[in-house]
Amino acid sequence: MVVFAAAAAFYLASAGHLDYIALFHALVGTALSTGGALSLNQALEEDIDALMERTRLRPLPDQRLHRFDALAFGVALFIVGVIYLVLLVNPLTAFLCALTGSTYLLIYTPLKRTSSWNSVVGAIPGAMPPVIGWAAATDAVPAEGWILFSILFIWQIPHALAIGMLYRDDFKAAGVRLLPVDEPDGKKTGFHVVNYCVALIPIAMMPTLIGMAGHIYFFSSLFLGLMYLGWGIQLARKRTVDSARHLFWVSLIYLPLVLLIMVLDHGAL
Repeated sequence: MVVFAAAAAFYLASAGHLDYIALFHALVGTALSTGGALSLNQALEEDIDALMERTRLRPLPDQRLHRFDALAFGVALFIVGVIYLVLLVNPLTAFLCALTGSTYLLIYTPLKRTSSWNSVVGAIPGAMPPVIGWAAATDAVPAEGWILFSILFIWQIPHALAIGMLYRDDFKAAGVRLLPVDEPDGKKTGFHVVNYCVALIPIAMMPTLIGMAGHIYFFSSLFLGLMYLGWGIQLARKRTVDSARHLFWVSLIYLPLVLLIMVLDHGAL
């Protein structure tokens, strides 16, 4: 998803002059640094993962991999990815990747143990891939890149809250702070899900209004946004594991479709 979002932004920023070599280097460097950050995250959360049913069979808690090896691999991958971007793309893209990984590891990861606000904080590095892709294509990040950032940022909150409801017992057992864990009846969770789904609709329509995409995208994003909102309302009403699972799957359909349609309709202007 990170690579796909970065590639979509790179294409949109290229304005009909797509540099395939630059795109390749941008995606390789982004994939390396992202893989390093995710590896380090698993190394830092080995104790938490061991307590949760859905993660206990990952290589570290299952003791198929030594923690030192995971840390060394993650650091190497992250550093190589950032240096790769400096040398073969541009320093701005490398800086944004380094900033994203650092925020993810040094702020979001430890915050999981102390505050339910971690979902919002974690949505910041999670929304950076299109900014990175735009910077790779143009060596700048204008308003268009930040609109894509906003779409991913807002999309993530209902997505993360649905996961929190799905695995509430797991997260509670591991001491992970999430709104669905802190507030088990789900009322506040449902309230936030609906609010963010509502906010996503006009934000996702902005690319057409500023000339990034055409009318097909405009009405498609409206339809997909209403679908996302509909399942969000279902979660707010029922507050069940099934309603959370439905919203989770709809969220996984929503984002790639929005980005894909934006890319396909970009040339229609």
